[in-house]
Amino acid sequence: MSTFSKPLPLQINIGNCAYQAMIGVGGIGSGAFFALSGDHTLGREESRGGRFMDRRDYCKLHIISHYVKTLLGPEFVTIPIGQVGDDEVGHRLLNEMEAAGLDMQYVKCSPGDQTLFSFCFVYPDGSGGNLTTDDSACARVDAAFVAQAEPEFARLAGRGIALAAPEVPLEARQKLLHLGTDYRFFRVASFVAEEMSSVVEMGMLRHVDLLALNVDEAAAMAGLTSEAGLGPVPTVEIVQAAVGKVWEINPAILISITAGKTGSWSWDGESLSHVPAFQTEVISTAGAGDAHLAGIIAGLVAGLTMPQAQELGTLTAALSVTSPHTINKEVDRKSMRAFAARIKAPLCDAVKSLVKD
Repeated sequence: MSTFSKPLPLQINIGNCAYQAMIGVGGIGSGAFFALSGDHTLGREESRGGRFMDRRDYCKLHIISHYVKTLLGPEFVTIPIGQVGDDEVGHRLLNEMEAAGLDMQYVKCSPGDQTLFSFCFVYPDGSGGNLTTDDSACARVDAAFVAQAEPEFARLAGRGIALAAPEVPLEARQKLLHLGTDYRFFRVASFVAEEMSSVVEMGMLRHVDLLALNVDEAAAMAGLTSEAGLGPVPTVEIVQAAVGKVWEINPAILISITAGKTGSWSWDGESLSHVPAFQTEVISTAGAGDAHLAGIIAGLVAGLTMPQAQELGTLTAALSVTSPHTINKEVDRKSMRAFAARIKAPLCDAVKSLVKD
């Protein structure tokens, strides 16, 4: 498949779905990948050699929006809200997003600012992390900027998903979630670990229907970080503690927690479900969490239960890590079906029907 060829969406009639659009705010940017020498965790004051890698990096709103649009097809309206710099990288990203079929009327160039940039470091086993600039065009996305999209919320009242993704200020995400509340949207959010205390203090979780975390973010939510003076805590205990903490704040919330090789957990309001990670060749895990969330969103739009949507998210993430890039542009119904068959993924019938020929 060429980079901009039209993908095959999941087997869904969007006209029959409860949700027919997604409006999201979050990071739009690019970056560079650096392969570290040595597999041990980078120390605070350590110097480490390595090399730059030929990989394309994208930021959270772009990744999630791309996969949601690809999986749900042209009938599902996908509207990102954000800013890029008036630079070569920014204009390239705008062109790529438009080519993917995203509605770009609320993505603007910010004169004088640079496009958001992430420096991603990768260990030999494919895992890694990233460092992201704080003073980019994304930092200009505030509540007033998000408010410009209110006519879209009004037009799609009761039929949309509101996505609040990291890499823009919390006030912008809070405004989007409030608009989602006012116009009866299904509200989805994720936050990075260092934001958790502010998120709780601002009362943002009361305006979220689905919270997506990784295990480090879940530990921060539960207060089980190394700063708390605790030794290593088993992953399942972190998951249970985070679910309990969030449930105290918002008993109606759905929760997804990813934990890399150990799989993911979902809370559907009544029970906790675990989906193991599907075994595949891992080229890069960067962007896998965002692909996972996109798969969950697509599954919920299609009418899947939360545990079933978690399976679709796991399949999407597993296919995403077979690409060196943070957006695997080969992902669509056809490639997911072939991939699931090749790895013998233990999918439920509801998920199988979405990727069938």
